[in-house]
Amino acid sequence: MTRLNDQVQELLQEYADLISITGGDAFRARSYEKAARAVGGHPEDVARLDAKGLQQIPGVGKSTAEKIAEYLATGRMSALEALRAKIPPGVREMMAVPSVGPKRALALYRDLDIASVDQLAEAVRADRLSEVAGFGERSGEKILHGIELMRQSGGRTLLDAATEQAEQIVRAISAVPGCTRCAYAGSLRRMRETVGDIDVLATAEDSEPLMTALTELPYVAEVIVRGPTKTSVRTAKGLQVDLRVVPEEDWGAALVYFTGSKAHNIKLRTMAVRAGLKLSEYGLFDAESGEKVVSATEDEVYAALGLPWIAPPLREDRGEVEAALRGELPDLVAESDLRGDLHTHTDLTDGLATLEDMIDTAAARGYSYYAVTDHAPDLVMQRMTDEKMLAQREQLRGLADRHKRMRLLHGTELNIGPDGGVDWPAEFLAGFDVCVASVHSHFGADRAAQTRRLIRACENPHVHVIGHLTTRRIGRRGPIDVDLDAVFEAAARTGTAIEINSSPQRLDLRDEDVQRAKRYGVKFSIDSDAHATGHLAYPRYGIGTAQRAWLTTEDVINTWTWQRLKKFLRKDALR
Repeated sequence: MTRLNDQVQELLQEYADLISITGGDAFRARSYEKAARAVGGHPEDVARLDAKGLQQIPGVGKSTAEKIAEYLATGRMSALEALRAKIPPGVREMMAVPSVGPKRALALYRDLDIASVDQLAEAVRADRLSEVAGFGERSGEKILHGIELMRQSGGRTLLDAATEQAEQIVRAISAVPGCTRCAYAGSLRRMRETVGDIDVLATAEDSEPLMTALTELPYVAEVIVRGPTKTSVRTAKGLQVDLRVVPEEDWGAALVYFTGSKAHNIKLRTMAVRAGLKLSEYGLFDAESGEKVVSATEDEVYAALGLPWIAPPLREDRGEVEAALRGELPDLVAESDLRGDLHTHTDLTDGLATLEDMIDTAAARGYSYYAVTDHAPDLVMQRMTDEKMLAQREQLRGLADRHKRMRLLHGTELNIGPDGGVDWPAEFLAGFDVCVASVHSHFGADRAAQTRRLIRACENPHVHVIGHLTTRRIGRRGPIDVDLDAVFEAAARTGTAIEINSSPQRLDLRDEDVQRAKRYGVKFSIDSDAHATGHLAYPRYGIGTAQRAWLTTEDVINTWTWQRLKKFLRKDALR
């Protein structure tokens, strides 16, 4: 069975949302929201925990644990059902529209009787929003843009959820007697930020046991089609999975074909035709005689076309074939190259785990250095003070003896204000080992203002990394309007790294923007932005973005040795 953590997280988040939308206590809503994130980030399956065990999860109190225990025992959460009965389901769906939120959704429902996203769009076009307090001239335009953004992501799954599901399926199919190979392919193998469906490829002499195993998985809700070479199912979360079983000797050609992309495959087929060959999912054939040339491995298929093997994240027809022909494919950065993480949080602010637990988990990953970067005071709800930050610094130093193989860095995530200023004066900032600066507010400022604030942050000698630069949340909030080229130029000029935020909800910057930034000479930091111990594994997704952007270890500062990174962090001295 799949872990119930994600399902429980969704229920607790819904409960928090409904508390907000029904006018309940804001502090109580935030408590359940934090508990939801805590359960989602907890490494142990909640299905194995009793009420006392649930209360050991940071942020989960007695009342929350009782609700979770009730759900585990009965499949119901009565308190949630009681709140659901008060509000139409479409109202909560409206809350997911960027720029709406709980308070506005409730106002729209109460004042205009709007109870669905479709009704909301109609009301905007009919100019009815002006009848509701708090909606200005540009509100309708922003809401329509938000609806479009939400619908564009509809039917697509975030990279982490798709990866977890695919890996479960691959493990299950690989364990079936007679299966000799199994792997996922498609856009997931290419590390796209969202996935429409999951393609799984396997080899076996007899496909029937593999197809049966797929259809009998506990999280499969529907069998769409079943056959000897392909079976398609839909999971309980609505994700389509296609399993194809091919002969062992055709594995390589099939893996190339079903990995894609379509544009990359067209380029390969064009090369094959010019060489008097024909390429398909069954192999590479002589076009005249029909004789199979190669098909067993990807390396053989590429080699027969006069190419070295091309890493899946590069297969987007962005010049990778031409680079391969010139012998200029990059030696891509890998997760194993990362020596540390420069953006993480603890329960001192909005994290879910203690400083000790976060450090212990980072040490287990084999890092050479690790930075704790809790929020600074301008993010008021985090209630940070000078005294709290200095006390954490002393606590960090006290833990250094336990982790002599990993250098502990005390940092902070600063807030980039509307004018580009950051929390704390220069003399206080000078005490940090590393400062990440990020935009957390004023997302609606115009292009010129956003560009100015980010350039000024780059020019601050105490800012080492710009975090999640565009602020986007995939499917929930679009990027801020900013002249990225101007910011990239400033980052390169000032020696400020730009983060590839590895949180699957962000993956900010996008791979296309990372490629642009690299042309300016920008350096990058691939960070987890972890708020729980489980989140420290997120860099695998940031690495996917980096690989799609053709980055090498030379481009990524947290693959460098501590001695080299330390010189980079002496930003003001290097100008």
